[in-house]
Amino acid sequence: MDNNTVRVRFAPSPTGPLHIGGVRTALYNYLFARQHGGQFVFRIEDTDSSRFVPGAEEYIIEAFKWLGIQFDEGVSFGGQYGPYRQSERRDIYKKYVQQLIDNGKAYYAFDTPEELEAKRAEIKNFQYDAHTRMMMRNSLTLGDEQSQQLISDGQQYVVRFKVEPGQAVHVNDLIRGDVRIMSDVVDDKVLYKSADELPTYHLANIVDDHLMRITHVIRGEEWLPSAPLHVMLYQAFGWTDSMPRFAHLPLLLKPEGKGKLSKRDGDRLGFPVFPLQWTDPKTGEVSSGFRESGYFPEAVVNFLALLGWNPGTEQEVFSLDELVQLFDINKCSKAGARFDYQKGIWFNHEYVLRKSPEEIAKLFAPVVVGNGIDEPMDRIVQVVAMMKDRVSFVKELWPLCSFFFIPPTEYDEKTVRKRWKADSAAVMGELAEVLQGIDDFSVERQEKVVMGWVAEKGYKLGDVMNAFRLALVGEGKGPGMFDISAFLGREETIHRLRRAIEVLG
Repeated sequence: MDNNTVRVRFAPSPTGPLHIGGVRTALYNYLFARQHGGQFVFRIEDTDSSRFVPGAEEYIIEAFKWLGIQFDEGVSFGGQYGPYRQSERRDIYKKYVQQLIDNGKAYYAFDTPEELEAKRAEIKNFQYDAHTRMMMRNSLTLGDEQSQQLISDGQQYVVRFKVEPGQAVHVNDLIRGDVRIMSDVVDDKVLYKSADELPTYHLANIVDDHLMRITHVIRGEEWLPSAPLHVMLYQAFGWTDSMPRFAHLPLLLKPEGKGKLSKRDGDRLGFPVFPLQWTDPKTGEVSSGFRESGYFPEAVVNFLALLGWNPGTEQEVFSLDELVQLFDINKCSKAGARFDYQKGIWFNHEYVLRKSPEEIAKLFAPVVVGNGIDEPMDRIVQVVAMMKDRVSFVKELWPLCSFFFIPPTEYDEKTVRKRWKADSAAVMGELAEVLQGIDDFSVERQEKVVMGWVAEKGYKLGDVMNAFRLALVGEGKGPGMFDISAFLGREETIHRLRRAIEVLG
């Protein structure tokens, strides 16, 4: 592989459903990789075995498959740098933990949870670091011989990184520029736990990024505080020449108020925050998903792409290929991006408009069948062509256009009071006779004949058409009247007129 090849990764933990913020992070990684002719790696970070949730990994893979975001290698995709699941890389990590210990960059710590809690109670804002480590029970205070004896006796331990104080750590961030943080604010993080023989996120992340030749780490702003530690780890291993460039993306913020977007916001305001529906295996609680809510994957991708980045033009609707061409990580905002879920609905409406009636009809046909209607596809396509510009989701079509397939059995009272005049029954009776005499029941022919009759009789066109609509639809909605009657056909149109006359009088 060319050493200049851009390689990025998305590395979720299988602890539950994938949050939409994680989807955006993956999308930006994908766009960056594709734009630079690079590779996109899928890694599973499952070192915290206590938080593992069955089905979460499969859920994540299915979500990206639905969204059309493709990985080049990784878990379930293969590749030359595997295994890509961290729980399968234990022996690899042990080697690097030992390297840090041998080089004096890390040390064993035997403090029990009770001892740590006691120290926190004793020292306000306690931090395990250069100022406190010599008060604790670790290999720095116990010595090598006693430490090895404790390990031989089966004493549980952790390995901590030895952070040297007083150092200025520079994080070269593509979005935020040079971020300078003093090492004093970083504690001696745990890198490895003997209890489950697994590293923590911090060590596994660095080792994997190095061995998998990751060139750019694009992740959420919430990981920015850990960036100095990761830089120091690269330096401790002597890997500074292969250190990736960082880019910390802005947070996704609540639609209203302060703070980052949460599931509670979605539950409260009625929008999903997960790509797919998720059923909690423990509680059975069901959380809504964008897919099951009726969003098109292209609309979700388009919506997310513009949350924290924009191309600097007025254009808003982009195909995935267009996003790849235009994406520029340097144009990402430093400030958080408000999650305007109404804008997400707008994007879905735009994609409804852009899809052909045939495409929408394929999605709508099962709804029609589910309501007991047996109509050929070409008839469903006709209805969709007339009505799709009125909806944001396919599921909204049936309430709007069921009248095309099912004659009204009752009539909206408010519309009746407003639109059915004293002479409407008589006028509709005349209209039925006029329609009966039309052989060519096309929109154009109907319009010519009916308009001529209205003019000849001196009727008010609005009164006639409003009563006509009420008779055929049952309320005051729908497309042009002659579009409706042409679709229904002469016999059904006249049948509905005569029934309205009979019921409404």
